[in-house]
Amino acid sequence: MDLRLGAAVPATGEERAAIASVLGPPETGWEGGRRQAADGHVAFGGHAARARRHLLIPVLHAVQERVGWISPGALDHICERLTVPPAEAYGVASFYALFRTTPSPGAVVHVCDDLACQVAGAEELCGQMTRRFGAEGERSAFNGTGVTWQRSPCLGQCDRGSAALIQRAGADPARVGLAPADPDQIWQALSPGTPANPSPLVPQLENGSSRTLRLLRRVGQVDPASLGSYRAAGGYAMLRRAVAVGPQGVLREIKDAKLLGRGGAAFPTATKWEGVAGNPVRPHYVVCNADESEPGTFKDRVLMEEDPYALVEAVTIMGYACGAEQGYIYIRGEYPLAEARLRHAVGQARARGLLGADVMGEGFSFDIDVRRGAGAYIAGEETALINSIEGKRAEPRNKPPFPAQVGLFGKPTAINNVETLLSVLEILRIGGPAFASIGTANWTGTRLFCLSGCVERPGLYEHEFGITLRQVIDAAGGVRGGRPLQAVLLGGAAGSFVTPDVLDTPLTFEALRAIGATLGSGVVLVLDDTIDIAGLLRRITQFFRDESCGQCVPCRVGTVRLEEVMARMARGAPFGSAAQERALLTDIVSVTRDASICGLGQTAVSAVESALRLGLIDSMPS
Repeated sequence: MDLRLGAAVPATGEERAAIASVLGPPETGWEGGRRQAADGHVAFGGHAARARRHLLIPVLHAVQERVGWISPGALDHICERLTVPPAEAYGVASFYALFRTTPSPGAVVHVCDDLACQVAGAEELCGQMTRRFGAEGERSAFNGTGVTWQRSPCLGQCDRGSAALIQRAGADPARVGLAPADPDQIWQALSPGTPANPSPLVPQLENGSSRTLRLLRRVGQVDPASLGSYRAAGGYAMLRRAVAVGPQGVLREIKDAKLLGRGGAAFPTATKWEGVAGNPVRPHYVVCNADESEPGTFKDRVLMEEDPYALVEAVTIMGYACGAEQGYIYIRGEYPLAEARLRHAVGQARARGLLGADVMGEGFSFDIDVRRGAGAYIAGEETALINSIEGKRAEPRNKPPFPAQVGLFGKPTAINNVETLLSVLEILRIGGPAFASIGTANWTGTRLFCLSGCVERPGLYEHEFGITLRQVIDAAGGVRGGRPLQAVLLGGAAGSFVTPDVLDTPLTFEALRAIGATLGSGVVLVLDDTIDIAGLLRRITQFFRDESCGQCVPCRVGTVRLEEVMARMARGAPFGSAAQERALLTDIVSVTRDASICGLGQTAVSAVESALRLGLIDSMPS
């Protein structure tokens, strides 16, 4: 293939070393190595070259961690090594928010200014960052500190207030999450030597008792770095039970449990797994979607940080039941501690024979690869996530075909999120019928709720389905300071606002649909009477404007127009009257929701639509 390489400056030795750390040294001149006589007579490529395309994003991570950005020379060398056209590789590198394709200082600080952090005073922190490090953006690299900072969408630390993520490049690179964050902490974390990550959240326990906890029962009770500690708490007993009953037995238990996916779509888990297990096309793949990017959501982060071996065991059971020999855990790039602990857990499991060619000596093969995302909310959509693992832009695919038929690398693939997979462990522990007796008839088991905003005790709570919204808020201590409740945002930025008159609604799909709401990813953002709803709505529309992948016109244009209308109304400068702007909002909401090809565009308008319906926008300037 003629790759049309054209960088004026070739890759440096550091960049080549970073690339080789993932791909190994080049074997021929065709891969960017030293040319030899044989290279003039034979070339190796085709399928063998294309088979390594999925390593593109890990290689881009390696280069940026080494030198701080992805230069044209480095990108050309990557293209040589992977036989990828430079335009295509640049399209991938420029798609993800955490990759930088222009010169950048070695240290970049991402400061969250999303919904929960807005409520917790993110603007004050951004003001402090400006005074300490200069104006936001890469130009602040010239302020003498060698540090640049920028505003960031949700970093998944919503229960702790203001949050920051530090990316530090060099021979000893580091990524550090800080919450709550202030400029002094950030400056200290930027000093040489890898700083310690903050202590992970220990979730609030309902009524102070651990007896009601199921998915969270090991959190704070086991050492997340110790396989022995996990096994002492019953770890890997469920994998042995799965092997004892066989793949069909596992599927039967999940079907009896009536487990629905916890990612928001609520698709029956057993149906998804059966579709893959029964597909004659081989090989099969399983994927854990740990790209938890919905603003206000942090449940999967807590599970991965505090109970990583449980996720490794659950993915192994998923692979066994679906007839897969390879699994992937795709984790968002903003979760450095969770990623480190998961990689350690996978390594320990592999070393102890719990992953590999003969798992536990039971005659089946299964292994797990942990893949890091690079800052793309859309990668949470299952087909966009598949594209990302394959080394492509995280753009959703048309469905059908569904992943169970044509998924990762064109093969049958089952995808579930972290909370769903840990529910499988509980099903095998107590049995499918017993799990089905928890919660309601149609929504079985427990659900994790991410409480943040104006609540006394923000944190992660586990409740049975059917609990009311009022009970969930009361379990977290109620509205902070006893102030009046203005509204609650359910489901995150893609969710809906509800008002105090529906607090006694049971949190089930049917009951929430009746009031025009959804539970989504389990976000419960509590807003008292001091919160500017209009400001939050504008932040939501900015978020979706930035996170739309741009593949389809209704979403690409609709999210921009939505943000423009909200900005005009916030400034008190509408086109025509405020009533005309609200009518325009209604039209944009309808088209974007009905014509977008994936869930991002279809739900990007939900918060605005609910605010219009409930009259929360009526108080905006006119």
